[in-house]
Amino acid sequence: MSDHYERVKIELQQMKAVESEAAADVEQLSPASVTSVPAEVSFAARRDLSRSSINGRSRSKSRSKADGHERQVNGKQLSDLTPQKSDYSQEKGQSRVSNEQNVKGTLRLLKGKTAANGHVESCQRQTDLKCEDHGKEDGSKVAKKRRAVTVDTSKAKTSLEALKMSIRQLKWKEFPMGRRTACDIYWHGVSFHDNENIVSGQVNKFPGMIEMLRKINLSRAVRTMQELFPEEYNFYPRSWILPEEYQLFSSQIRLLKDSDSTLKPTFIVKPDSGSQGDGIYLIRDPADLRVISGSQIKQAVVQEYIQKPLLIDKLKFDIRLYVLVRSLEPLEIYIAKEGLSRFCTEPYQEPSQKNLSHVFMHLTNYSLNVHSGNFVHSDSCSTGSKRTFSSVLYRIASKGVDIKKVWSDIIALVIKTVIALVPELKVYYQADIPPGKPGPTCFQILGFDILLMKNLKPVLLEVNANPSMRIEHEQEVSPGVYEYVPSPVDEEVKVGVIRDTLRLMDPAQRKQHVTSNTEGGSPEDAIVVETGSDEKESLTDSLPSLCLKQVFPKYTKQFNYLRVVERIAAIFLRFLGVKGTMRLGPTGFRTFIRNCKLSNSSFSMASVDILYIDITRRWAGMLPDSREAGMSLQAFIEAFFYLAARRFKAVLLREQVLLLLEVCEGALEGQSHSEKPRPHRSHPTQPSAPNAFSSPALTRRHHLRHQPLQLSAKANTEN
Repeated sequence: MSDHYERVKIELQQMKAVESEAAADVEQLSPASVTSVPAEVSFAARRDLSRSSINGRSRSKSRSKADGHERQVNGKQLSDLTPQKSDYSQEKGQSRVSNEQNVKGTLRLLKGKTAANGHVESCQRQTDLKCEDHGKEDGSKVAKKRRAVTVDTSKAKTSLEALKMSIRQLKWKEFPMGRRTACDIYWHGVSFHDNENIVSGQVNKFPGMIEMLRKINLSRAVRTMQELFPEEYNFYPRSWILPEEYQLFSSQIRLLKDSDSTLKPTFIVKPDSGSQGDGIYLIRDPADLRVISGSQIKQAVVQEYIQKPLLIDKLKFDIRLYVLVRSLEPLEIYIAKEGLSRFCTEPYQEPSQKNLSHVFMHLTNYSLNVHSGNFVHSDSCSTGSKRTFSSVLYRIASKGVDIKKVWSDIIALVIKTVIALVPELKVYYQADIPPGKPGPTCFQILGFDILLMKNLKPVLLEVNANPSMRIEHEQEVSPGVYEYVPSPVDEEVKVGVIRDTLRLMDPAQRKQHVTSNTEGGSPEDAIVVETGSDEKESLTDSLPSLCLKQVFPKYTKQFNYLRVVERIAAIFLRFLGVKGTMRLGPTGFRTFIRNCKLSNSSFSMASVDILYIDITRRWAGMLPDSREAGMSLQAFIEAFFYLAARRFKAVLLREQVLLLLEVCEGALEGQSHSEKPRPHRSHPTQPSAPNAFSSPALTRRHHLRHQPLQLSAKANTEN
């Protein structure tokens, strides 16, 4: 045994030498705060050397005892850093309590100074395998904080290739077959309901967006805004909804031709659920409508045709711009700085009875013109049948056009259109994800199709809920044999849009964005990618600047006054009652009237019921596909307009609606502060309400429908 004690004594001397060396290293790390290193740190660093001289039984005992004394510092196990209690280390055992305290303090110091790869520097100075394992564990902890964002691409469909390229550029993690556990982002190809089992994360589709962007619903949403703000919403062509407005359309065209026989307007007919140019055709007389012929009546929108478009190389073209709606509450809108210009493949001529069927002359849809023999696939962004929008701007700027004014008008068009869509989108959103119910947050890329008139005024043609994100095109390589080949123009524009959308929707970026808004940061601060780590910094350096420009809330002051219908929708949502429903029942409507103090002796609750039945029944006939009974938001808006016109006379409709909103919001705010509603006091500048109920029959305003068509037809012949 004496030999054994001699060996232990030598080993202890060796360990003391190592301790002094480790102490010198720590002093170099932080000489101001560290004066000594406890024996346990160096002992752990050379523990394997000590184990070689201790018999197997005592070693196993010491290891089991040490396992029972594991500690955690900042979530890390201290089993590798805690000394083992041996029968031959009595001196160490007596000072164990004080040494453990020193270990904790020293570890806090060592964790504070790490190398670039996440390892503690003191571990890098050691050669012990256990210390290397500890460094790996420490590195994994840091890596966990920087974990890659996960994206479920199993439902991506046609946007898959551009999405894959974007994920690779961001160095995120893709799950092409889905994932059992939740992902950060779900990329759907068609609608929010592509995957019904999502309870967290973010989805790239809003509930109801497809329904809202059908031709009829888009026309109705814009028409409502045109009734309130006719000058601000004159970028949308005059439209009629078929078949319900066929008689109105026919009578107005007949009156137009009777008043001026020289006018020969042209109209374009678009099926309600059509896409890619399918079913679109031109007419010059209501009798030519195909949707009315036969026993089967199809829903469609007929619009005035813009006869004086801007031409380049004698060709008509339109602009596809990509718009990101990042959230509805608060409303956030981004516009891509680059878009696509899609050209017709036949030189343009003003419509006549002979050329109405020339789709390659009048329709700019890519899916139609690609089948023309004149379609030009080009690797250049400034030539061919599909070009970048910037190349078009360069062409028109060379002729002295103020392209800043063009962009400003386009931005205004986009913001105003989204504001028109938001009220009903909020109703869809609450129906699918009621407050308090687990669910994802949503965002969506929209495709705006815009036409520039000859006077450079932008006109909205339509908005696509699922714009094509293909980055290849179909090409005939031999007779009857087609294959997909890459499209440089599509790749340049679309990959950037998807990649930067993902950057903006990065969970860490969104958290930083909320914090910056809370702290009063400017809206533009939100588009800067987080640079909280070296990895993030290097990724940011390797990526181009964001191609998406925030336009709202950046321009809130210029456009916030337009959000009147959104305030009406907030009242509607308040009285829906049942979670998940989109229709207001008769009880909810009566409660709205009662709580807002809108009934009196001349407008009894019986009159309220008549109003509800009249409007709801008529809208049920206009929305035949609806499976839910009750009053829709559009019907409620019409009822609100009627109540405003009845209560406040001798002012414009917009002023009437704003006055009624003040009455309703004031009454509801008073109820939120007191269980007993306070009596309503009229605004001092408001005209007094009439005492007589004019008529139980509904007389909805149709300001735009009754405007003379000559004005609009004249606008098409200018320039």
